[in-house]
Amino acid sequence: MTTASGLNASFAALADPTRRAILARLALGEATVNELAKPFEMTQPAISQHLKVLEAAGLIVTRIEGAKRPRRLAKPGIEAIDRWLAMLRKALEKNYGRLDGVLAAMEKTK
Repeated sequence: MTTASGLNASFAALADPTRRAILARLALGEATVNELAKPFEMTQPAISQHLKVLEAAGLIVTRIEGAKRPRRLAKPGIEAIDRWLAMLRKALEKNYGRLDGVLAAMEKTK
């Protein structure tokens, strides 16, 4: 998902701390709804709602394995966020580079 609406959905999904914690857990590997629900004081249906939001945002995918439905991170969704953040990092580096130049020029005039 590389469109602006895709990024909007991704960042809206990331706005919730429970969903960020779920993504952090999935960074360690696949997990079922019950496995994901364990550390939270909420019901399995509540966790399922969070998973639906993450999946709609393109951040996770579901694999069907018999009766199990393990979730994992969705590479395209995570990479789209990473590309957007890389653009910001590049802009910051450019700004800091200019600041370094200004500071170096100020040191020379002292």
